[in-house]
Amino acid sequence: MAHSASSTPSQGRPTGAEEPSVGALVQSAMADVSTLIRSEIELAKAEVGKSAKKAGIGVGAFGAAGVLLGVSTVFLFITIAEFLTWLGLQRWISYLIVWALFLLLAGIAALVGRRTLKKIEKPERTLETLRELPEVVHREAPGERRREVPTVSNGRVQLRGSDQYSV
Repeated sequence: MAHSASSTPSQGRPTGAEEPSVGALVQSAMADVSTLIRSEIELAKAEVGKSAKKAGIGVGAFGAAGVLLGVSTVFLFITIAEFLTWLGLQRWISYLIVWALFLLLAGIAALVGRRTLKKIEKPERTLETLRELPEVVHREAPGERRREVPTVSNGRVQLRGSDQYSV
């Protein structure tokens, strides 16, 4: 590294320039980090905004397709009822048969939905931590702990004699 003639031989720094303090360097670094984070957030907002608009249009198109499909099934069932009439049944009986078919499909859908809802698991760990939340939030004086602190060993968290949590 080449030094200018005005630098001192022992330090290798110019004699006329002052070194910024550590506080000034930290402040400058914090300002740079803050600016960087704000810029990243603005970029993310812009990108997500465009993606959200496209997703909204896509969801709207799927919704319109679902509504059109629902309306078209009405015509399908009218056609089925008219076909039953063509086979020799009275018109009111054929429509009654189609209505019974609707009831059967609704019952099947309800059973499938009920079975699916029963399979949903409760968030046990979240419920337990929520039960402990008032105890955790309670402020304690320094050095006075009213509850035990969990210990971690070999990637497992042990709480009050329970070793069923793993991290």
